[in-house]
Amino acid sequence: MINREENPDYINSFLDYSATILNKSPNTIKEYNYDLQMFLRFIKIHFNMTKEVDFSKIPTKDITIETIKKIQLDDIHAFLSYMAIELRSKSATRARKASSIRVFFNYLSQKANLLKINPAQNLESPKLDRRLPKYLNLEESKKLLDVTANEDNRNCQRDYAIITLFLNCGMRLSELVGINIQNVDFSESKMTVIGKGNKERTIYLNKACIKAIKDYLEVRPKQGVKMDKLNSHKALFLSERRERISKRTVQYIVDKELRAAGLDTSKYSAHKLRHTAATLMYQYGNVDIRALQELLGHESISTTEIYTHVNNQQVRDAIEKNPLADL
Repeated sequence: MINREENPDYINSFLDYSATILNKSPNTIKEYNYDLQMFLRFIKIHFNMTKEVDFSKIPTKDITIETIKKIQLDDIHAFLSYMAIELRSKSATRARKASSIRVFFNYLSQKANLLKINPAQNLESPKLDRRLPKYLNLEESKKLLDVTANEDNRNCQRDYAIITLFLNCGMRLSELVGINIQNVDFSESKMTVIGKGNKERTIYLNKACIKAIKDYLEVRPKQGVKMDKLNSHKALFLSERRERISKRTVQYIVDKELRAAGLDTSKYSAHKLRHTAATLMYQYGNVDIRALQELLGHESISTTEIYTHVNNQQVRDAIEKNPLADL
């Protein structure tokens, strides 16, 4: 929860604008608040405005807009340097902070008209470390599905449907728990999910997904399902308590099935199954990167490009297929 009483008015106005006009998700709003609180605390230290030694206890409510007007690009760079050197923050963390600061100053200068000069106008994002995503190979994916399908437990159909959707559709964890029965269109073999930024997108379902969902619906509890604020009675996937399944429960299910399949749970997770689906579709399905971007719900094509990596065998095959190879 955000404690708005600890914020200056201009921060709360920015959060309201982000939620109502930019339609940012509650999680993004919390991230904005956290990032800006951290930035303003640093500014008080940087401008010699506090003697508090405990960074987390530095108040920010007393930072006026006049102080904000004094901030220059060098001060923002100093904050990012502090994160890199003192906090040893990863480049992805610093990039998120830079993005929050950029959006914030854009609001103050372009929307709220509180600043004449935007100090973050030319702020660049830290270069991200490009790491190849961890994913299951084809044989490991088949083994995971086989183990889940044949496990002797009363939630077998539900758990199998969950693993099947992750591995075939590449959906996010939040998207999966948010699926309602009415979102599934069997006649068109598709479903709608709510992705990042509350954006609705369509996911097409193959035969394996359709069968898994139908098999689960045959045993899904129909009596005693809770009528609550989570709209559990509409949810596709239910927990043992007959309410909408939680992210934590799904993560537990994935972890349990990975262990049953003899796979390393320190390397793989629900999110890694999303990586797996994207990688397998790209490697085996000859999927265009733009189609993959649409399927995964990425705003930027650069995010999708991490799945275009190739393994050593593909590199070897490429060399062997060179028309000059046999000369």
